[in-house]
Amino acid sequence: MNFIEGEILYVDKPLGWTSFDAVKRVRGALTRRLGLKKLKVGHAGTLDPLATGVMIICTGRATKLIDNLQAGVKEYEASIALGATTPSFDLETEIDARYPVEHITEELVRDVLSRFTGRIEQIPPAFSACKVDGKRAYELARKGREVDLKPKVLVIDSIELLSFARDSISIRVVCSKGTYIRALARDIGAALGSGGHLTALRRTRVGDARIADCLTMDQAAELIRCVEIEMPDDCENKNEHHKTEK
Repeated sequence: MNFIEGEILYVDKPLGWTSFDAVKRVRGALTRRLGLKKLKVGHAGTLDPLATGVMIICTGRATKLIDNLQAGVKEYEASIALGATTPSFDLETEIDARYPVEHITEELVRDVLSRFTGRIEQIPPAFSACKVDGKRAYELARKGREVDLKPKVLVIDSIELLSFARDSISIRVVCSKGTYIRALARDIGAALGSGGHLTALRRTRVGDARIADCLTMDQAAELIRCVEIEMPDDCENKNEHHKTEK
């Protein structure tokens, strides 16, 4: 593998890790193996710390492909608690309001989910990386400041109901780049008249990359440690020192 010319790795981001944590782990393993001080490493599509699943990590010149890769269709499996809301629309913040759920039926849920397919407008969460006056929205929201974000047009190809209970549902969503599943949980809860917030999220596909294709972070580090490395001519001396057979 030639990580300087560019490689693409599919990894399964663990719960609690930021996207930057995953990139940092890969970059650190590569710079140690290659004997370099710096190497371009980036990811195609951010995942929140409370989400897991497919993350595409690009190295070297393959980082130029990031925009195209992150434009691919995304697939998620999400769990949504009904009857309560949080300011962040997920478990990052505490419950701020509770609502009745006695009126919720599976038929009502299926009807509401059908309203969120196709081209829709979605207001991003205040606790997001969207920029407001040059600052990240989450920086303002965490300081208790009001955040005014404009609706964005996006496409949701399909929503499948995976499980139903009166106070919780799980769904599979296939959608375009830029979709906030936390905001979708908020909007579904509002449409049900019960409020809702995200309790678990797993990204199972980005474009052609599926969860079955992904390495754990430990497996990615082990691959980098053991795989045969190709390097440009001006790095051949380092290659001889660092190469190990798979």
